[in-house]
Amino acid sequence: MGLLAAILGFVFYTSNSKHPFWTKFYKYIPALLMCYFLPSLLNTFNIIDGHTSQLYFVASRYLLPACLVLLILSVDLKAILSLGPKAIIMFLTGTVGIVIGGPIALLIISAIHPEVLGVTGPEAVWRGMTTLAGSWIGGGANQAAMKEIYEAGGDIFSIMVTVDVIVANIWMAVLLLMASKAKQIDAWTGADTTALEALKDKVEKYHAENSRIPSLNDLMLIVAVGFGVTGLAHVFADFLGPFFEANYPWTQDYSLTSKFFWLIVTVTTIGLAMSFSPVRHLEAAGASKVASVFLYILVATIGLHMDVSKLADPDNLWYFAIGIIWMLVHASFMLIVAKLIKAPLFYMAVGSQANVGGAASAPVVAAAFHPALAPVGVLLAVLGYAVGTYMAWMCGQLLQIISSPGLVG
Repeated sequence: MGLLAAILGFVFYTSNSKHPFWTKFYKYIPALLMCYFLPSLLNTFNIIDGHTSQLYFVASRYLLPACLVLLILSVDLKAILSLGPKAIIMFLTGTVGIVIGGPIALLIISAIHPEVLGVTGPEAVWRGMTTLAGSWIGGGANQAAMKEIYEAGGDIFSIMVTVDVIVANIWMAVLLLMASKAKQIDAWTGADTTALEALKDKVEKYHAENSRIPSLNDLMLIVAVGFGVTGLAHVFADFLGPFFEANYPWTQDYSLTSKFFWLIVTVTTIGLAMSFSPVRHLEAAGASKVASVFLYILVATIGLHMDVSKLADPDNLWYFAIGIIWMLVHASFMLIVAKLIKAPLFYMAVGSQANVGGAASAPVVAAAFHPALAPVGVLLAVLGYAVGTYMAWMCGQLLQIISSPGLVG
């Protein structure tokens, strides 16, 4: 744990450094990738045996659920609806594009290279793709949830993590380039951008009135809510998983016999319920920042299961092809619907990044349009955390069907 904490501290310190070397380094190498990659070296060179360490189990069973609760409780459905139907439509279009894009990409690649479906068990491609769906709809927490729910192996997961980071960052670069041409693109689509000005004023006013420096009392309440709900969710999961296994064994195909599935669904549901209560104001004291600490510890423990030497295999190029096709399907959905409903580019770009990049990068894309709009990226990204578990699970079911023997080939 000390080594992982030191690694995370090093990555965060250097990624925020103004030194020319680090500025240039992180311009090309995403900090998130380093949080996976550096711990993976400890496993690759046999410094730590990631498979015998209990760190990942603790992080996935306790830090991950607490992280989800703290991220989701800040969802303001009224504020999201006030963005107008076009913002929600674009966000959901992005979600649907990812749910459908994965199976389409797998079908295309399996037709060209049938060996992709040849691997079964934990290292099956479709299992690894479920973790990519979780990441591209919700984020790292949902990615880890899908890894556990669909029991993806460490090797295929490490490959999909690399595909995730590289493909997602290429798409983000495209969105930032489009943001610099926003006026021309909006003029071409005939989009009405007057509502964005009112939105900027509302966002600036809200954050000026609500954000505060967290006190010890705030932090203790944040920890109490996160782990308190996690404990309650474990109680439900310990009952529901065995109940379905004993009485409805056929539901195993839908993950309903998995305790971890019920753990994640329970914390997501309770988090959403809390978003309608005064508890949601903990976000003003930094609930999502505490959640992010938990999330990055989880990311580092996942890295301990990675063996980067596996990435040198030429056969892995097929996995990158899957990721690129998948992203092209998502992007096509977004661009077509944006043109049809004449949505401003802002809604398309942030709706897409709220899915693909999550709370870490959606504000970056939003701020590329205007700094005051960065919180809107967070708002939509948090919605992604809320629906990510459900929609990624649905994508996983489709991928599992496609990978069934006899369906393809």
